[in-house]
Amino acid sequence: MAKAPLPKALAEEDEKPLDPAMEKVRRKMIRLLGVSIGVMMAGLMAVLFAIVYKMNSGESDKLATSAASNGPIMSSGEIILPEGAYLNGQSLSGDRLALDVTLKGGARQIQIFDMAQQKVVARYSVTAK
Repeated sequence: MAKAPLPKALAEEDEKPLDPAMEKVRRKMIRLLGVSIGVMMAGLMAVLFAIVYKMNSGESDKLATSAASNGPIMSSGEIILPEGAYLNGQSLSGDRLALDVTLKGGARQIQIFDMAQQKVVARYSVTAK
């Protein structure tokens, strides 16, 4: 299949070289486009760098600050379970420790231990109905 010829006005327009003033403007526009793309890429890289930096340094700064202000965190004590009981699991929240305990007869109990007071402050029986 043969291509249809272009109208005469379009064919002449495509073949004409740009006059020197328009060529100068075209070059300036291309240079401006290149500079603006470069500035945008540099800005994007700076934002990504800042995000990665904050993600990596944020946690270590918090840990270092808390360790420096509070000193070494050390606690010791003894939790005495009833005879024949065993510990199924535990959960810590602040200075309270929740203990899931199975007693000698098979009954289950949740005991809340306050580490500051060094004693059990609450006992909850777990039963099925």
